[in-house]
Amino acid sequence: MLSLSNSLSFLRAPLAFLFLVENSTCRITAILLAMLTDCIDGYLARRRRAVTQFGAILDPAMDKFFVFFALTVLLVENRLDTWQALAMISRDFFLCAFGLYLCFAGHWRSYTFKAIRWGKATTALQFLVLIGLTLGYQSPWYLYCTFILFGLLAFIELTLELSQYKRTSASRASKEP
Repeated sequence: MLSLSNSLSFLRAPLAFLFLVENSTCRITAILLAMLTDCIDGYLARRRRAVTQFGAILDPAMDKFFVFFALTVLLVENRLDTWQALAMISRDFFLCAFGLYLCFAGHWRSYTFKAIRWGKATTALQFLVLIGLTLGYQSPWYLYCTFILFGLLAFIELTLELSQYKRTSASRASKEP
């Protein structure tokens, strides 16, 4: 059965399709509802003690789907340059690099996926830039560079957490008889 928090995450997919309607009010509403569901789904999962590995993957996947879909529409409408869209999703390239490292190092199965500070900050900034673009505001070049910085910081945060996890696991293993 699908939990309420996972249902809220899934809701971001149909909200993304509202970007096909070329109406600023409709698009802003979709973004605001996506932001709201992103805030509420994690809160509900933690409050109801219903945090799952599936939900930990679903939530950011739906964020990414929403952002990628909206960016694609804005690219087609020439409201955004390709480099700007790539900068906005650069964090995801860093996450893929981290995922590849987990696979090659043999940590994929034992790694616990969870939200990270820089990932949440990036998603919030993506939503804010989408609002600006929808309203016709062109962000300065350095704002797009901020996405690259946040992606690098997310990669560093994940790497440090993995390092801590390895130390904790090694410490536990050395204490076992």
